Amino acid sequence: MSALVQTAPKSLVVEPCENGFGARITGLDLSRPLDGETLAEVKAAFARHAVVSFPDQPLSLEQLEAFTLQIGPFGEDPFIAPMPGHPNVLELRREPDEKATNFGAGWHSDWSFQPHPPAATLLHAKVVPPVGGDTLFADCARAYEALSETMKQLLAPLRAVHSAARPYGTKGVFARETEKRTMQIITSEEAEKTEVHPLVRTHPVTGRKALFVSPVYTVGIEGMTDKEAGAILGFLFAHMTQPEFIFRHKWAEGTLLMWDNRCTVHFAEGGYDGHLRVMHRTTVAGDKAF
Repeated sequence: MSALVQTAPKSLVVEPCENGFGARITGLDLSRPLDGETLAEVKAAFARHAVVSFPDQPLSLEQLEAFTLQIGPFGEDPFIAPMPGHPNVLELRREPDEKATNFGAGWHSDWSFQPHPPAATLLHAKVVPPVGGDTLFADCARAYEALSETMKQLLAPLRAVHSAARPYGTKGVFARETEKRTMQIITSEEAEKTEVHPLVRTHPVTGRKALFVSPVYTVGIEGMTDKEAGAILGFLFAHMTQPEFIFRHKWAEGTLLMWDNRCTVHFAEGGYDGHLRVMHRTTVAGDKAF
């Protein structure tokens, strides 16, 4: 085996949060390829904890791309222009003088409006402001499990309608934006298309069921009026974002964070006006929800 491949699975340390949602993984150098056994341990920890952080990983763009491909093939990232020469990397940059709302400020699962939403998102911290900028995650599996059996039975056959129209449509939030923004957002009629997924999704690795809806991208429930769907979705949005289901990630420069879009939603906090913030993001392709 090549000496360039990392072959020390026993050095890997997984430190889970108290309730098991979220974990910190240390003992690895992600600038080099992981051997099969180590990679399997990382993937197992990811499936188990849904949000995993790798601190102190000063990765180049090429190394970020290479690690992403070890997790799986790249997902498709519409509506945001990628970095020049890196079609699968988005730069989430906010300059100190920007007044526009920080990107990601709404609970969502990345690109859930796609026919095959991304399984995972990876975000690498390059420049971290001294204040604000936390990312919050909600455990949609534990939120589902906390529901009554009657509610679970009600939700079981329902299919939620997803669309990118609210943020990226021709009349969406970004199309109406007046403040300048460094990130190049692409608004389009394509964003107004809809995709239907089960409201309760079964994780393809763990088999756990999770709520698969979000305030940003879920616009209705198949076969229901807007008022009917709004009543159910409004309850679920409030339920799944209760404090007992939330994990708060505080960033440090060089941290790589990876989260599972199949069983979590997330929210990017602001609070760092006057400071530069730079992150690099990739996604891993996923399967059709079931």
